[in-house]
Amino acid sequence: MKITRSLAPQHGVHRAVAAFPFGGATASLSLSMLLSSLGISMVNVSLPTLAQAFAATFQDVQWTVLAYLVTLTSVIVSAGRLGDLWGRRRLLLVGLLVFTTGSLLGGMSPTLGLLIAARAVQGLGAAVMMAMSLALVGETVPKARTGAAMGLLGAMSATGTALGPALGGVLISGFGWPALLLIHVPLGTLTFLLARHSLPAEHQPPKADRAALDPLGTLLLALTLTAYALAVTSGRGRLGPVNTTLLTTAAVGAALFLFAETKVKSPMIRLGLFRDPVLSAGLAAGTLVSVVVMSTLVVGPFYLTRALGLDAAEVGLVLSVGPLVAALSGVPAGRQVDRLGPALAARVGLAGMGAGCLLLAVMPESLGVTSYLGSLAILTASYALFQAATTTAVMADVPQDQRGVRSGLLNLSRNLGLITGASVMGAVFTLASATPDLAVAPPDAIARGTRITFLVGAGLLGIALGIAVIQRRQPVGLQAAPARSPG
Repeated sequence: MKITRSLAPQHGVHRAVAAFPFGGATASLSLSMLLSSLGISMVNVSLPTLAQAFAATFQDVQWTVLAYLVTLTSVIVSAGRLGDLWGRRRLLLVGLLVFTTGSLLGGMSPTLGLLIAARAVQGLGAAVMMAMSLALVGETVPKARTGAAMGLLGAMSATGTALGPALGGVLISGFGWPALLLIHVPLGTLTFLLARHSLPAEHQPPKADRAALDPLGTLLLALTLTAYALAVTSGRGRLGPVNTTLLTTAAVGAALFLFAETKVKSPMIRLGLFRDPVLSAGLAAGTLVSVVVMSTLVVGPFYLTRALGLDAAEVGLVLSVGPLVAALSGVPAGRQVDRLGPALAARVGLAGMGAGCLLLAVMPESLGVTSYLGSLAILTASYALFQAATTTAVMADVPQDQRGVRSGLLNLSRNLGLITGASVMGAVFTLASATPDLAVAPPDAIARGTRITFLVGAGLLGIALGIAVIQRRQPVGLQAAPARSPG
């Protein structure tokens, strides 16, 4: 009876999404991905406003962004494991409640400290939403259309990234900074109701048959990822005493985590998973690809401003093109994955990204913004294809008790790539420009730094393509076999 009620078509929320691809269930997963991506990008534009409102320094208000990102990165794998144990639908609903509550508290925060804490709560909910959205696709979409559904989720993530800065600017100018948080309350509530009524009810095994939590592994992984995220986000590409200490802590934590996972009866991550070449190659290539994608956001503003002479409004429009192309190409890319197969589609996507990156490296400034936009469109459309292919391959025919963990690992590899790219590629750009202050660097120095940075990016994509090519082929149905090996 519970399943019948949860899937009943007479609910108004279902009628509202009747035309949505794949139905209301996938609509709720797509909205979850959209909201979590908006949470990453929307607040960035408010930093000057927050600094003025709270009489704080830029470094202080920057924690409104870091708190979200660090929390999201630190707990996303644990969220995936928890969904496998307690139920993915149930945990997604909890994550939506946590995200919405954090949004409400953030919009009502009287102090910067409380706002930062609320953003951490938001990040916790977003980690659950991201991990569960990918994990639930296999339970809501026919296998033949999995690629298209994964492409749709990727498109919604890109849409959130693209829409965030523009929507944030409109909300700040019209209603003030609290609107950046409060807008998520009705959206989160809508997504919660849609998920509650659209996602099929779960049938959990008896409690005695369920795997147990791994509290030690969960704690060690969270501390390790927190230390790493703080190291690469706070150093701005420079290695100092604080960064070195944090990186050392992360390395020690990673070693302790791996050791602990071999000793517990029910590890959070079964190390045998990484003997699956599809998973290992997907995680490695996904991390490298995310590093390159972030370089477009790090380098782009300086190149467009200093080398091409665009003003702030024009730069904002150009930078929104990349995520917009990724958003528009997400579903078509997913359909190509269904036609070509994930392995071939991933290699085609990586080759296309490499071509776009090389074009960005060799384009002369005389061609202006048109050349930049064309190269960026090639790169981001190819990224959408790669992302849909990799997600489909890694999540194919995964046992029920491993879907959340794999989804968490996929999202973790992308997040680690993004935060690493912001630091490492920023450092490469600074060194290549050979100018201490990029804000006043001459155009030729910025152009030189841009070329070298994208050449490094093309090299990283070449490595990722090599990983995809040499990956040992095996039937999709055998990919889950390593999950049964003892931890």
